[in-house]
Amino acid sequence: MRRPQRPFPSPRDPTVPATALGSLPAELNRFVGREVELADLGQLLDESRLVTVLGVGGVGKTRCATRIAALMEKRYCDGVWLVELSAIHDPGLLEHALVDALGLTDHTSRPPRTTLLEHLAGRQLLLVIDGFEHLVDACAELVRELLRRSPLLRVLAAGRLPLELDGELTFPLAPMTDEDAMLLFAERAAAVRPEFRLTDHNRATARELCRRLDGIPLALELAAGRLRALSTEQVLQRLDDRFRLLTGAGRSAPARHQTLRTAIGWSHELCVPEQRLLWARLSVFAGQFDLEAVEYICSGADLPAESVLDVLSGLLTQSVVVREDSAAGTRYRMLDTVREYGAEWLAATGDTDRLRRRHRDWFLGLATWCELDWFSPRQGEVAARVESELPNLRRAMECSLESPGEAHLAQYLAGTLWFLWVGCGRLSEGRHWLDHVLEEETPYDSSRLKALWVLGHVAVLQGDPVGAVCALQECRDEADRTDDSTALAYAVHRMGCLALVTDDMVRAQELLDDALSRYRELGELNSNVLMARIELAMAVGFRGDLDGAAAICEEVREICEDHGERWALSYALYVLAFAALQRGRPGRARELLGESLTIGHAFHDLLGSVLALELLALVTAVEGDAAEAAVLQGAADRIWPSVGLPLFGSAYYGQPRARCEELARRKLGDSPYESGLRAGGLLDLDAAVARALANGPADRPGTPGRLSGPLPGPGKMRRPAASRTSGRGGPERW
Repeated sequence: MRRPQRPFPSPRDPTVPATALGSLPAELNRFVGREVELADLGQLLDESRLVTVLGVGGVGKTRCATRIAALMEKRYCDGVWLVELSAIHDPGLLEHALVDALGLTDHTSRPPRTTLLEHLAGRQLLLVIDGFEHLVDACAELVRELLRRSPLLRVLAAGRLPLELDGELTFPLAPMTDEDAMLLFAERAAAVRPEFRLTDHNRATARELCRRLDGIPLALELAAGRLRALSTEQVLQRLDDRFRLLTGAGRSAPARHQTLRTAIGWSHELCVPEQRLLWARLSVFAGQFDLEAVEYICSGADLPAESVLDVLSGLLTQSVVVREDSAAGTRYRMLDTVREYGAEWLAATGDTDRLRRRHRDWFLGLATWCELDWFSPRQGEVAARVESELPNLRRAMECSLESPGEAHLAQYLAGTLWFLWVGCGRLSEGRHWLDHVLEEETPYDSSRLKALWVLGHVAVLQGDPVGAVCALQECRDEADRTDDSTALAYAVHRMGCLALVTDDMVRAQELLDDALSRYRELGELNSNVLMARIELAMAVGFRGDLDGAAAICEEVREICEDHGERWALSYALYVLAFAALQRGRPGRARELLGESLTIGHAFHDLLGSVLALELLALVTAVEGDAAEAAVLQGAADRIWPSVGLPLFGSAYYGQPRARCEELARRKLGDSPYESGLRAGGLLDLDAAVARALANGPADRPGTPGRLSGPLPGPGKMRRPAASRTSGRGGPERW
């Protein structure tokens, strides 16, 4: 699943302590020294809203920035948030990276910058931006606007270049003092050799080593790592040799850059040839990677796959590669500076293009496998895997777009990842990639057609009917022309979904019946097919046939249980809960919605979560707790702007909310009801879900009962508010 993030609550939420906010990583080892630098940085942050820590790679910019941010965390009532940009290569993804780092989820078609500005407005927080130098122009422009539009925002940047913005204060970070460098070396040495201590015997040698490494933390840590096999004296002797051999940065480069390059080059030279080769080939990865990927991408006649584990273990021992345990299992990562050094060696061998293609091919295969395995009991594992591999999947798409004649592979990858965009709450980024890959002129093969129907699906969920119609109609026409029956079935399906959310239930039922018939002819059965059945059940139920809707969803439920499918199941449970409530069984409806909400929230599916929350509010009102129902509605109000058009602007989807408001206002009165809405609006998503799941009829006064009247049928529906496409009282048909 997506990596754990701390919530982004409102600044007015008094129930969450300031120390619980933000996304600063926990320190894995003790921060050593730098007291003077930290004091100076703290003073600069008091004086300016933008401070940039500058220095060469390995000098400790990131560690100092996150350390001072942690020390000052309580000053920012909305927390301290770290944005790591080193794995982002496309400037178009910069805003998506900030949205993701802030823990925001926005499924709408609006630009992610709008989401950032809306959430940062009025919030007092510190944004720590790390590794931006390769995106300096785009980053500077974005930071300028964020600071202008968010008066309480402060930014602490760490990189090799200044942003060169008005009001920016720069802090060039020097290498560590001799005493601090000695302390750091000794502490890291003790981590690899517990018996290591600075003594009269080794102190002078250690001091000379630290001096020769110029007090650069990365160099010191690499040197300490060598103490697994060497004495301090041996390290110093070998370092002396490497200083003479590896000074390839040029006379015009900063002296400290030459020193760092020497330190890394020294570590490189101490590797055996197989380790150097693997180091260079690992540079094609972005972010984390796993052993299986390394064995496929990096192996060859000169590095057999069966030897990769041993060679990788050697790089781990030397701290060239670090191990990270995540929800997706054991993963590995290289420090950016170390990766860059390996990339230079790979380029020198002339093997970069071949390795990038192997990397791309592996992740094309991984995406294909994950799409197939999504419809299985391993669905949760697939979600965790693709989240952890997202930087590499991005790089694979970039590689295909940069290679002449291979844009169709980027289209294939963007379409195949539909379950990541739709099922795991990444609609906005999915829209970015789908629009981007479809800009390339390619034949209307299966890859392009798939990207088109997935784009149409994403646009439907974002509340963008114009974009959806354009993509789906193009897909349908070209699928007809090329006789691609699979793409045609999916295009018809998503057209039915669009009709459903725009309140054309008759057309929705016709299209969804047609799509399901096509799926049966193809022998297609997967999560999309199940969603077509569920959407058909919604259309049937909204037209008044609750028994028919429930029967369809019970069949879907059985199939989900047989195949271990959970994501589509959450929507089937929503429909069954709707039917149970209509039949006067609010307790059963709450049970079903509790499971639906739990699943949707686990997958970060904001749409499924907010729909369940809306219906739970009505269940709560029916059970007699109007005050709590108002709070849940207020919580849903806060979520909808990140999803799209609230309740799709649909009178059918909106009727449970209207009925809940009617019951709650009648019992509470206008002022208490509005107060409940405001209280719910202070809850972030995690808090809202926890509250909704914790509250049951046993916890509250009141007796479960039947709705005083059923939800109106189609003939009694109120017209929805003006739609985005027509500007009139009802949604425009197409």
